[in-house]
Amino acid sequence: MALNETPAAQRIHIGFFGRRNAGKSSLMNAVTGQELAVVSDVKGTTTDPVYKTMELLPLGPVMMIDTPGIDDEGELGQLRIKKSRQVLNKTDIAVLVVDAGTGITKEDQEMLTLLKDKQIAHLVVFNKADLHAPIAADPSFVYVSAKTGVGIEELKDRLAAMKPHGEDKDLLENLVKPGDLVILVTPIDKAAPKGRLILPQQQTIRSLLDHGCLSLVVRESELEAALAKLHQKPALAITDSQAFGMVSSLVPEDIPLTSFSILFARYKGDLKQAVAGVRALERLPGQSRILISEGCTHHRQCNDIGTVKLPAWIRTFTGQEPAFSYTSGTGFEEDLTSFDLIIHCGACMLNEREMKYRLACARDQGVPMTNYGIAIAHMNGILRRSLAPFPDIAALLENDSRHNGQKGGADEH
Repeated sequence: MALNETPAAQRIHIGFFGRRNAGKSSLMNAVTGQELAVVSDVKGTTTDPVYKTMELLPLGPVMMIDTPGIDDEGELGQLRIKKSRQVLNKTDIAVLVVDAGTGITKEDQEMLTLLKDKQIAHLVVFNKADLHAPIAADPSFVYVSAKTGVGIEELKDRLAAMKPHGEDKDLLENLVKPGDLVILVTPIDKAAPKGRLILPQQQTIRSLLDHGCLSLVVRESELEAALAKLHQKPALAITDSQAFGMVSSLVPEDIPLTSFSILFARYKGDLKQAVAGVRALERLPGQSRILISEGCTHHRQCNDIGTVKLPAWIRTFTGQEPAFSYTSGTGFEEDLTSFDLIIHCGACMLNEREMKYRLACARDQGVPMTNYGIAIAHMNGILRRSLAPFPDIAALLENDSRHNGQKGGADEH
């Protein structure tokens, strides 16, 4: 995949934060060499976060984010400040832009505290250094002028050296080796983008190519015929979660089976937390509330998995009528305490930092959180099988079953 086609969720997110008129927009334009953000002497020109994908060498594919001022005023201003702080949840590298003439203010210091609390790699950049030369330069800061270009190359070099840990993570780590045959089951329903595969399927195919594997992509309707024609035993089968039940019945037990959603739960989130969270389906109280959250926004189809299929499966499995709430895209409930369970999609459209922020919110508020694939496998009685490719997690499942004295384990209802 070309760099300019890298999915947004796979890009390093660089957020520019600071007070109004500190020069955030001008600085982002100077770093990118493009007029991406509107620049004005009027305070508060940037009223909503502005996103732009690009390639920033030598860092690579990035998502640049310009944010509203952190010192905005009034009721509307407070909403803008809230939006700026929400951007932190997806920011890999933060640039705190300080007006060199004003110096670090109370608002800047509060933002620095937030960055440290959230453990976000960051740089403090003094802009307008052409007008206000520092009396005693601090080597940990960067001094620039967005207007003249002074210090911009140093800033880019410093950003490039801050490549977040884990950017080279492998979706299929320890699952395949060169020459392995992997079968991918990809239902084509009304929600599938016309002429394209959905992002988890694309990324899995690319990862298989990187590993030197052979991949066979089939619909669930052709799976049985495809398996009958194979002369090489597949090393792994990966299915869309909504076809878990049917695929499990067709794929022989000696072929490891999992889902795209479970792969992404390990890749971007916390698979252990998600597996532990699914147990909440066994103990939902009366009048329970469940939050179903998706990382993308799309037109809801008549048989949508998040709003139609999953709630129906949960009602059948639990014999209850929970109250369901839904979020999509960047929207996510801040107060989760009223929910008895959160079920999240595979998060292919979210970056790792944002997904882990959501998991941490649930964990800190004591609310169980699981994943589409894990929940569907559990309700189909095949969770143990779907986790077999991940021995460390499967072992935890076995230990948990023995500790609770359950003969069948977490995937049997």
